[in-house]
Order: sequence, then C-alpha cells, then structure tokens
Amino acid sequence: MIGWFKVMKKSFGAPFLWLICLIYFNQGFRSFVWTAVSYHLKDRLKLSPSASQFVSSVAFFPWSIKPLYGIVSDCIPIKGRKRIPYLVIATILSLVPWPILGISSALRSSKGHILIFLTVQNLGSAMADVVVDAMIAEAVRFERASFAGDLQSISWFSMALGGVCGNLLGGYALNNLQIDTIFLLFSVLPAIQLLSCGLVKENSVGSQALPEFASSTRSSYLENGNDVLLDEDSFLSKQPQRSTSRRKKSQKINVKRIDNSSKSHNGKGNSLPIGWLQSLKAASYSLLRAFRQPIILRPMAWFFLAHVTVPNLSTVIFYYQTESLNLDASFLGTARVVGWLGLMLGTFIYNNYLKTMKLRKILLCAHIGLSLTSLLDIVLVSRMHLAYGISDKIMVLCGSALADAINQFKFMPFLILSGQLCPPGIEGTLFALFMSINNLGSTLGSFTGAGLASFLNLSSGSFDNLVSGIVIQVLCTYIPVALLFLIPKEATGISA
Repeated sequence: MIGWFKVMKKSFGAPFLWLICLIYFNQGFRSFVWTAVSYHLKDRLKLSPSASQFVSSVAFFPWSIKPLYGIVSDCIPIKGRKRIPYLVIATILSLVPWPILGISSALRSSKGHILIFLTVQNLGSAMADVVVDAMIAEAVRFERASFAGDLQSISWFSMALGGVCGNLLGGYALNNLQIDTIFLLFSVLPAIQLLSCGLVKENSVGSQALPEFASSTRSSYLENGNDVLLDEDSFLSKQPQRSTSRRKKSQKINVKRIDNSSKSHNGKGNSLPIGWLQSLKAASYSLLRAFRQPIILRPMAWFFLAHVTVPNLSTVIFYYQTESLNLDASFLGTARVVGWLGLMLGTFIYNNYLKTMKLRKILLCAHIGLSLTSLLDIVLVSRMHLAYGISDKIMVLCGSALADAINQFKFMPFLILSGQLCPPGIEGTLFALFMSINNLGSTLGSFTGAGLASFLNLSSGSFDNLVSGIVIQVLCTYIPVALLFLIPKEATGISA
C-alpha cells in the first residue's frame, strides 16, 4: 500500500492528489450542512413538505446544466489556463453563501434569499465537479492511462468517506450546535479547498492556441476527411473507444466536420474572443449532433422519464419521520450512513454477479425492487409493523439500505451505457450531458412529488393521505417498465 501511494505521488504529485481527495471529500461531506438546511426549512421557516421540496429542487437545478460548465472551461481559457481558474471561481461560489448565511440572521430567515444562496452554492459545487472530472481525465492521458482506475478509486473512496462523516457528524451538530454555527463550520472546508487550488500548477494552453476541446473533437471524429456514424449494431459489437474499430462500416456517429477555419482565430483580422466563440459553437454543435443519434437519445430518454414519471416523496417522508415518528437528527444521519453501505453493497453485487445480465432485465428488477421498498413505507406509515414487534427505527434503517442498494443497481447500467455510448473525442462533455439529464429528471421528479403532496394536502402535522401518495408512487414505478424498449435489447454490462 505504501509503495502504491509512492507511485501515485510520483506520477501525479502530492498537491494534485490532495486537491482531488479534498474536492471529492467535500462533495460527500455536503450532507453535514444539507441536513441542517432540511431542518432549517422545516423548523425555522415553517415550510410545508411541498414547499420545502420545491425549494430544494430549484436549488439543485445547477447540477442539471453541467455540460455548459464543461464546454465553457474547455473552450475559453482564463489567462491561458482552463482548469484552475474555473476551479477557483467554483470554490468561491460554493464558499461565500455559507458565512453570509451564518452571519446574517435576516438573510437566513428569508425564503427568497436562502433559495438564492443555496442555488449559488450548488452552482459552485456542480462547476467544481465538472472541472475536477476534466482534470482527472487530462491527468491520465497517454503514458499515465494505466492509473485511470486508481484515480477513480481514490475519488469514490474520498466521496464515500465524506458522505459517512457528513451524515454522522451532521446529526450530532444539529443536536448540539446552532444553525449559524453549522453554516460557519462548514465554510472551513471550501476555504481550505480554495487555498489548495494555489498548490497545483497548470500549464498554459497558449494565448493563441485553439482550445483543446475543439481540436480533440476534430482529430477524433474525422478520419480521411469523412463523417462518422454510429448505429446500434456498432454499440452492441464493440466499444466506441477503440480506434481500429471506428473505421468499420457498421459505425455511424453522424458528426459534421468542423471547419478548419475555426483554428485560424490567431490569424489576421480574427480576434481571440471570435476564436473562442467559434470553438464554443463547434463544440456545442458536435455535442448536439452526437446526442441526437437514436442509439444515444433513446436510452437517455428512458433514464430521464424513469425519474420524471415517478413522484419523489422523500421530503414528505422526512417530515413524517421527524414529526410523527419523532426520529432525531442523529438517528436519521445514521440511517443515511446505512444507505451509503447499501450503495457499496449494491456496487459489489453488481460487479461480481450481474455484469453479464441484460440491462433491460436489471432495470426491470430494479423497478420491481423499488416498488417493494415503497411498500415498506406503506407498512411504516400504516403502523402494521408494530403488531409484529418491529420498531420504527428498524423499518427506517432497512428501508434506507434497501432503497439505496437498489438505486445503485439502477444507476450502474446508466454509468455503463453512458460510457459505452460516448463517442471518442467528446467523452467528458457528453458524459456530463448524460449526468445532467439524469439530474434534471431527478429535479423534475421532485417537482412532481411536491405537486402530488400539495394535491393530497400533505403538510406538516397532516399525513392522513400519505399512504395514498405512496400507493400512487408505487403504481408510477411501473411506468418506466413499459418504456424499457428504449434500452438496447442485447446490451449487458460487459463490453465486447
């Protein structure tokens, strides 16, 4: 293990590894402060479950436009650099709202102001997530490609560690500290991240150089000056990343050739802003052309609809658990830790036993499993479990672990399809687009849940119709099952 760390340090440098671990740890540790936000919206601002879920959905919308940050940072260098300056901007955006909310009681008590600050904070976190993913992709190019899995393992471990620590400490902090102190304490980590950005050196791309995104898109897509297309046969028969297989006739990713005149922005009569604008236009066009292909569009449409058609009642359940069941913040934090363990368990089971299963079958089983976990919520709300001597805490812990494990079964095919469908040259940005579609679907599913809660008159202290809401949620869980024809029929977790 010590030898492995030495090799990683020699290959990437200690400052880079520290920054990567810190950013991903912060992403997981966000649960520390967002637990406090949930209670603040409920207890201090007295928002109803539907209003609280609406605020959270709007605040998390910046995660739905991640490709925008990727394209801008790829195509518009700041002082010749494409990553660190944007990471500094993102960190400032994610840092500033917390001390302001911690210091100002008036802003903290205003629904409009807290919505704005939470949205800005998510904007910074989402932008940092995109930039650090790009930094990792660039770091493992060429001779360091063999370390790609190692960096990803470090990233996921750091995020999981942050999630566990955030959930455990978040409940304790709520029971022992004031909300303003929690906000101020959390601002320490983004501040350390901001200082750490200065430790990593980034080479300048050159004031007259064409941004790397556009040039890599051109070289990856164009072979002998011809357009390239991708159909379902090529997806099922080979990985798109293999350069030798890209020349085969069955491949068909219809990408319009980028005019070479776009690289003449350093020539006469063409300013740098015009060159950047041309690069933005070319990158956006290539991204949209690739995404419009049916083999890419149809699966992503399924994952989007799978979120939108199932109303998310998590905020209502949270209100019910804290008000009717009187579960405290420390226990709910522990339940989320169990959920993290469920995610790890789901990943382990999938990687060891389900890779060869058809993705359609995995997604079918996942939705059946989600409907069964929703039935556990019905049992919890109807109090039937008490007749068998099962406590509320056991029901919540089991439901949390099972739901998160099953959601991981559903998320793994999404990651697999995303990786297999991304054409060469724009993998990073197109993958960010896939993740944004997934996030946007989750956001709209939360809006749907908020609307359902409002329709059923579910509010703080009034949960008479909660069972009806969960039943509707269970029935809606089967709508995506009817749309599974959008997933490639023969696709599995094993790439040919």
